[in-house]
Amino acid sequence: MVERVIATSECKKLIAQLEAIHGPVMFHQSGGCCDGSSPMCYPLGELKIGNSDVLLGMLVSAPFYIAKDQYAYWKHTQLIIDVVKGRGGMFSLEGPEGKRFLTRSRVFTEVEMDELAKQN
Repeated sequence: MVERVIATSECKKLIAQLEAIHGPVMFHQSGGCCDGSSPMCYPLGELKIGNSDVLLGMLVSAPFYIAKDQYAYWKHTQLIIDVVKGRGGMFSLEGPEGKRFLTRSRVFTEVEMDELAKQN
């Protein structure tokens, strides 16, 4: 099965660390300016998800949502959520840890796009 969003090993470690502190978490990437262009991590249920959000997949046990307009731009790519040193979004849970989540991507192959079309 082709996944639309995946986590690097560093991302998985940070998710586990944040869940140990905060309980279950969720992600949202809105594509807005500043903080919104980065994946934001919140306690599960803290951010209200609406009709304009798409569940892209799961990062370990954390749901990852993306704004529908951003999904239109990114649907041909696999999002790879990574972690780098630095300050994250001011409302994102990883901020105090001195790390931030970062979205990388790669274009799906034609075979993967065909498989994704069958999954939907």
